[in-house]
Amino acid sequence: MSNTKAVKSSGKFWKENKGLLFILPWLIGFLIFKGYPFLSSLVYSFSDESLFEGISRWGVFNYVKIFTDRKIKTGFMTTFKYSFMTVPLKLVFALFIAYILNFKIKGVKMFRTVYYIPSILGSSVAIAVLWKAIFKDDGIVNMILGFFGVAGPHWLSNKTASLFIICLLRVWQFGSTMVIFLAALKGVSPDLYEAASLDGAGKWRQFFTITVPLITPVIFYNLVTQLVQAFQEFNGPYIITQGGPRGATTLVSLLIYNNAFKKYDMGLASAQAWVLFIILMIFTAILQYSQKHWVYYSDEEA
Repeated sequence: MSNTKAVKSSGKFWKENKGLLFILPWLIGFLIFKGYPFLSSLVYSFSDESLFEGISRWGVFNYVKIFTDRKIKTGFMTTFKYSFMTVPLKLVFALFIAYILNFKIKGVKMFRTVYYIPSILGSSVAIAVLWKAIFKDDGIVNMILGFFGVAGPHWLSNKTASLFIICLLRVWQFGSTMVIFLAALKGVSPDLYEAASLDGAGKWRQFFTITVPLITPVIFYNLVTQLVQAFQEFNGPYIITQGGPRGATTLVSLLIYNNAFKKYDMGLASAQAWVLFIILMIFTAILQYSQKHWVYYSDEEA
């Protein structure tokens, strides 16, 4: 009798929640490929888990090492520096290009496509290899500088220049951000600009008093997503400089990779990943809290 009731209740549950059947393949995949690694990495972070030797001890020694080891602290500081340089520059540049492309000019559709290409190719391995070839000692950049009688620097062996190259590659990939900004700009009513023009407001005044406030939700979205992506950057530093020279471009993602797949120290790599996750959560929470002071949503009451 109890089995019959259980079968009936189970059948009733699936009948009332048919949508679960459609998302079940995704849910199973998420739990296997996302949920399990996510939770297991938390467990490994409190151990000396080795890829081949297993676990021999437990504790918080990995987290202690993260906050005391000079190389690891330098890697985190480099990641902060990289993120805080690339994110504002990328947002400003993307908004500037989107604002220009929002005007009705000849061939604007072609320019939109051309400006979007770096975002499609920029994160690929081939472009990173090409970027390295451009800035090597006998690369195109130094050849052009030599043509004008200027001695080109050693881009890849100079600590400041190498970080600049990695940042430049990141800023160059502004196409997707630009497309989102462009869609937001097209949503601003032309009537507002006409009214502002009648009141004598110039283009710059219109931009800062009409355009920017109305697209602040999109600015907020791009700021959060670009900040997260910047902290997770891997391809550029790994392919172009391998984290050098002398750790100048060693980001946290590269530290995690080196510890996990070169030193096979999965415990330390997991702890570094969790510290990075917590840092991103803190920044996201701060931005989420701050948005009520500077983000304008049109559906909110004044």
